[in-house]
This record gives sequence, C-alpha cells and structure tokens, in this order.
Amino acid sequence: MNHLAPLLLALAGVAVQTAPSEAATNPNFIVVFCDDLGYGDIGPFGSTKHATPVLDRMAREGIKLTDFYSTCSVCTPSRSSLMTGCYPRRVNMHVDERNLCVLFPAARKGLNPSEITVAEILKSRGYATMAIGKWHLGDHPDFLPTSQGFDSYFGIPYSNDMNRKNVPLPLLRNETVIASGIQKDSTITRQYTDEAVKFIRANKSRPFFLYLPHTAVHLPLVPGKAFLGKSKDGRYGDWVQEIDWSMGELFKTLKECGIDKQTLVLFTSDNGSARGKQGSNLPLRGRKGRTDEGGMRVPCVVRWPGRIPAGTSSGAVTSTIDLLPTLAHLAGGRPPGDRKIDGKNIWPILAGKAGPEAGHDAFYYYQMDQLQAVRSGPWKMFVKMKVKKRNWGKPEPAQPLKLFNLARDIHEDKNVADEHPGVVKRLMGLVEQARADLGDSGRPGKGQRKAGWVAKALPRLLKK
Repeated sequence: MNHLAPLLLALAGVAVQTAPSEAATNPNFIVVFCDDLGYGDIGPFGSTKHATPVLDRMAREGIKLTDFYSTCSVCTPSRSSLMTGCYPRRVNMHVDERNLCVLFPAARKGLNPSEITVAEILKSRGYATMAIGKWHLGDHPDFLPTSQGFDSYFGIPYSNDMNRKNVPLPLLRNETVIASGIQKDSTITRQYTDEAVKFIRANKSRPFFLYLPHTAVHLPLVPGKAFLGKSKDGRYGDWVQEIDWSMGELFKTLKECGIDKQTLVLFTSDNGSARGKQGSNLPLRGRKGRTDEGGMRVPCVVRWPGRIPAGTSSGAVTSTIDLLPTLAHLAGGRPPGDRKIDGKNIWPILAGKAGPEAGHDAFYYYQMDQLQAVRSGPWKMFVKMKVKKRNWGKPEPAQPLKLFNLARDIHEDKNVADEHPGVVKRLMGLVEQARADLGDSGRPGKGQRKAGWVAKALPRLLKK
C-alpha cells in the first residue's frame, strides 16, 4: 500500500529545495540499526571480547559519537523515533494497545501512515529506498515499510523471539510472507546482507537510502555457522562478529561500485544490551529497559570519506531523532514544516564544523509513558518517580530525585543534587516543558499526535 499521495502538499517544501552547496550530487545513505547491541560491544567503544576490525576501521575513517542516544530503551519506540525524528510519545508509539512496551504480532496499532518518515522525504528527492531487517512498527499492511516510504522491504516485522502459534515468525518480501517459523534461522544475517548488496548494486547510478535494522543480537542468538565459536563471548559475541563481517560486505560493495565516497554510512543500536553475562554497556550503568545511560546511550559511528573528518570524535548530545533532519538536509530537502520534529540537523557536528553549543540543549529519557530523567550539558537529573510494575524488568522502590555530572561520573554513582540546587531548578524547568508538550505518566501532552489504528488486525501469514 502507498500513502504518499496525501503527503504531497506537506512534502512540497522538501521537493523544491536545492542541494547543499558543499555537495554536487545527493549522497547515498546507509543506516545500520542493530538490536540490543550494547555501548561497549564493539571495538571503537572499548570491547575486548569481540573482534570488530571493520567497525574499528570505520571509526578510524569517520567519527565516533560518544553521547549518542536512542529515545527509548526498547524496540518499537526507538524505531519510531528514527523514522519520524520525534520522541515516541509525540507520535504515540511509546506503548502498544495493551499498554505494553512494544508491539506484538497481530497488533491493531502501528506507526500512523500520516507521519512523514525519513524514507518518504528522501523518496520525494528521487531516492531509491529499501528497508531490510526488523521493522517492529506494525504488521498490518497499512503500517509496513511499503506504506511508510520504502519502495521495497525484506525482513521480519518484529523481534525474532515473537514466534506465536497463531502467527509463526514470518519473513516478508514487501507485504508477502515467504517463510514462517524462522526464529532459529542462523542464515538471517547473511540473507539481510545479500539483499543489501543486491540493492546497492542495482541502484549504484542513482541516490539511494538503505535502512538495515539487524535482527542481531536480540534473543534467540542465531549467529551463522561460519561464526560459531569465533569470539570470546559465546553466541552473543559470535553474532556481533557476524555483524562486523556484514559491514565489511557493504563497504566492499560500495568500493566495487565506485560509490564509496558518495555514501554516508551510520552504524548504531536501538538500545543497550539486555544481557547480564554476555554483552556490555560499560562504562555505563544499566541495561536495556532502563533509563540509566546503559539503557539508552548507544554506540554510533558515521563514515563518509572526504566529507567527515577521519579519526574524530564528538561528545555533543545527539540522537536517533536527528537522522531525519540531517539526511533531509544532505539530500537537499528539509523536515516537514506542518508538524513539530524533535530532532535537529547535526551535519555541522559530523563535518567537524560545530561549536561548543552543538547538540541538544535538553534530552529526555522516557520509560513508556513516564518521564524519568533529563540531560542538559553534562548534567543528568532523575526526577522523583514511582517505577511501575508494567515497566521492563522487576518493579523497583520509588526513586528520589538524583543529579549526576556525566562528564565526571559516567557510571552515575554520586548523587550531587544537594550540592547544585541551581542546576536542579533549571532542569526542573526543562522537565515541566516536556510534561506540557509530551506528557508524563498518564497525563497527555499538548504536542502529541495520534498513532495509527486499524479496526481489524491483519497479521502476516504464510499462504498455503
């Protein structure tokens, strides 16, 4: 299905924009979005268990964003932000129809087709667009990638542990199930990679946007046979190393096609690692499902030869919500002007031309509908809150107000709220702004928009 027609007026401003002066032709974009990959799981961010030579080289040839955030510490909300440039609460993708944290098979809810995605913006600029991998923004045809600006789709519409009797885990091509019950398919990363290589080769003569949200390293762990036993971290590490291999295949294809210098590649994760004994979010505290840094600060490496200075790093506060405005800018477009977008164009940061004021003045940490913390500069403040039983993980006692200086205390160990009442007061002002705009704990915000809903669920099933 295609919902682009109603968006033509909203996108009209995008289509008439001229390309940025620093680029003669529109660049290609590849966004690789891993699942549950921790901050310390790859070499550029300190891993010693996982050999990631391709990502190591990517960091040497590009930029590391050390303070890059997902907008939520679980799957569905974080993906809605990457697609729309908005916090999950703004587009009402922070909970499912049963008030759970992610969408499940046969959900009636999904990303509203009236939202303008980064794929739709780029498509309006003449880009070929393809999504390969985990979608998790609804499995009804109205919510699938082909209804959200992608010319084609190949992948699993949700997490690989969501195998149900009524909806066996499906592998889709566009809207059609081509295999089912594939939760233990150890060839999935290779299949995604092969599809990506085919897409790049088929579109080497025109600008393209490839969105590659890996199934790895979400449970169940199913690395390819060629990678079993090759890491120091069991199947988890084996799968991380297969992701690194996949990145190598992408770069090799770009060079063979002669378009390496025309292509911006961004690598990151949807949230922190969920694992206790495998995977690492160090030196951060916490894990997937939490608003500690380890739940939401994720590794990010960006490479574009000749355009992004090699071997650089930035500690500016950046996020997945920044991809839409940044890629739109580089494609000669702009975000939609008829609605609020939370992200900002971070190209000056990537290009090494940003001043000390770069990045977000305020970044908000939501756990489902609850605003739990805010960051501004080096300061991160947890508000007083009750952690609800429906949150991810075990329920916890009510949390007091806490203030951390992340520049000095990256592990969030020392509460310095009593020492900095002025900082607490300023951050509370930011909290109240977010509560009014995005809402908090059952309280709606004036800036929220509706999610997509269908009267009857229509899950993806294999036709017999």
